[in-house]
Amino acid sequence: MNRSIKLLIFTAVALTAATFVGLTYAQGISDAPLTSASPYGSSREVSIDNFSFSPTPITVPEGTTLTWINRDDIPHTVVSDDQQQFKSKALDTDEKFSHTFSKAGTYSYFCSIHPKMVAKVIVEAKK
Repeated sequence: MNRSIKLLIFTAVALTAATFVGLTYAQGISDAPLTSASPYGSSREVSIDNFSFSPTPITVPEGTTLTWINRDDIPHTVVSDDQQQFKSKALDTDEKFSHTFSKAGTYSYFCSIHPKMVAKVIVEAKK
């Protein structure tokens, strides 16, 4: 190959890698704990995978919208212990369910299909 083609290929690969890295960080991937002190906005995600909710517990400020995403190969639900605060339909793989927590408190929830799957949301009052 001549030199200009090699330079063109190298530039294309470098730009693709830089774009991928930039998009990864723009999506907020971090090892930081999801707490009220986190630098994220007013929405957070909980993953459903391998018959568990993660993270749990999760601590968020009032007004936060949590979105659960089923990453498992089988359906799951997200249901508050009192079955009144929030209740999803059966979520297939990659389906989502969201709920906004407007009041401080501790909210325990479970999967109604697999009742041993339990987790907790701790909602802190805004300061």
